[in-house]
Amino acid sequence: MVKIDLITGFLGSGKTTFIRKYAQYLMDAGNNIGILENDYGAVNVDMMLLQDLMGENCELEMISGGCDKDCHRRRFKTKLIAMGMCGYDRVIVEPSGIFDVDEFFDILHEEPLNRWYQIGNVIAIVDSKLERDLSEEADFILASEVADAGCIVMSKSQDASPEEIQGTIEHVNQALEKVHCSRRFHCEMNGVDTANVIHKNWDEMSKEDFDRIASCGYVMASYRKPEFEAEDAFTSLYFMNVKMTEKELREAAEKILSDSECGRVFRMKGFMRVDSDSEDGSGLSSAWAECDRRQWIELNATKNEITIRPLHVGQEVLIVIGEELHEEKIKSYLKI
Repeated sequence: MVKIDLITGFLGSGKTTFIRKYAQYLMDAGNNIGILENDYGAVNVDMMLLQDLMGENCELEMISGGCDKDCHRRRFKTKLIAMGMCGYDRVIVEPSGIFDVDEFFDILHEEPLNRWYQIGNVIAIVDSKLERDLSEEADFILASEVADAGCIVMSKSQDASPEEIQGTIEHVNQALEKVHCSRRFHCEMNGVDTANVIHKNWDEMSKEDFDRIASCGYVMASYRKPEFEAEDAFTSLYFMNVKMTEKELREAAEKILSDSECGRVFRMKGFMRVDSDSEDGSGLSSAWAECDRRQWIELNATKNEITIRPLHVGQEVLIVIGEELHEEKIKSYLKI
């Protein structure tokens, strides 16, 4: 049977970055892997960020959003059936940041997937500086993503204080309590992690750290679903052919993420083409000198961190994801 792992986590938590490292660990161990990307919305940005992993031992597949639940479920099952015949040792599923984890378990109990796949791990990625003031819908999504996780892997812990990390774990436990889930997570800050929370700079993770993550398994926890559809509270806006400099893009992202008139923005991501020959006023970083094809930049932004970096390939699209978004106000900052 093919082992299948689910890498879950709220919007902007760092799932794609973690998968790059986790996939490389699995390939170094001799595994032939497939990665199934399921982005929120119709354009799959995260899949493009994993392109350089593709090779003899790694293939990428995708499911685009932009459809209703039944349609998405059919696409998910169909794609897993196709991947089940490809001879992978391991399949990694990266869903969107507002994915209903029950869908993962339900589909894998259906014929013929229940004969082809064995659930390996559910790994929840949680931002060490998780925003505390989340909506009821966002807290439910967070709780549902961690409830069945074999372990939580904290992202950006090197940038967070021990108090911030402890505060994040407390928030996770409060979210679990809200949905009447008995599961609780604990994190020791004396340098020794407990069995279910890992907080360590990802760049310093050893093979032993990944051995531990790759054997964390999962827990079938019970929790109460709300009467509302939590996913319906979130929307995404797509902006094509945005024209501005890197400096202007960074400034626009900062304003959109902080201005309540834009709505509650959790994540901005995407690609933009810039004039690499610009000599002044562009804000281009020195990293351009190391990039052979300099015309693309990638934006990955949350309230805690805005990253812009050069990229070899791209697609002219910026995506804004959040609650109660106000398109015209966001457009005004993007100058479109």
